[in-house]
Amino acid sequence: MHVVRSKEALEWGALDLPLFGIAEDWNHKKFDPPAAWSLATDDKKLWFVASHGKPATIHPEARPGRFLPELWQYDVAELFLADPVSGRYLELNLAPNASWWSCEFTGPRQRHTPEEVAVPDVETFAELAPNGGWVAAMSIPLDLLRARIDFGENTHGNVNFILNSPEQQFLTVEDLGGGEPDFHHPGRFPKLKFIDVDLSDLPGRG
Repeated sequence: MHVVRSKEALEWGALDLPLFGIAEDWNHKKFDPPAAWSLATDDKKLWFVASHGKPATIHPEARPGRFLPELWQYDVAELFLADPVSGRYLELNLAPNASWWSCEFTGPRQRHTPEEVAVPDVETFAELAPNGGWVAAMSIPLDLLRARIDFGENTHGNVNFILNSPEQQFLTVEDLGGGEPDFHHPGRFPKLKFIDVDLSDLPGRG
């Protein structure tokens, strides 16, 4: 799980990040076109970017920037971030239209609180292509992540997608052990690998 670490501030509209593809579903069947994702940090935020080249089926109550539970019933991208020491982890859901949801867990599927409590100061963005493909992004304050799950060099994480609703297909960056699709396996999440990048050196930048 690579995380680009940028010295310059990142912002929607000027994000030019390397994307990683997921070309197989949960059962290792070819998934085309692949879903794509990226993780990046600047001095203040963690950015999660997700995209897919096909039209999405979105939760009917989802609205851009709105916090909404059960987005997973429709197409969604999901980011999990875990502290291997405490066992706590965060789940962050991002709909193709920038609706979002978050939840904190103290162990696998053990919610920190039964109430729906949004992570503060999250911002989300989305853009649709003429062919119906989409890209969405979420930014989360690093100070908050450090306080909640000691975010840093020892953090583990995973990225998942649920796509092609209502005939849902489940995608995961890390193989979580097979069986019925279940993304809540923090003990199997890979360690994040931070890569320092000068984005101005990328083609088309600077």
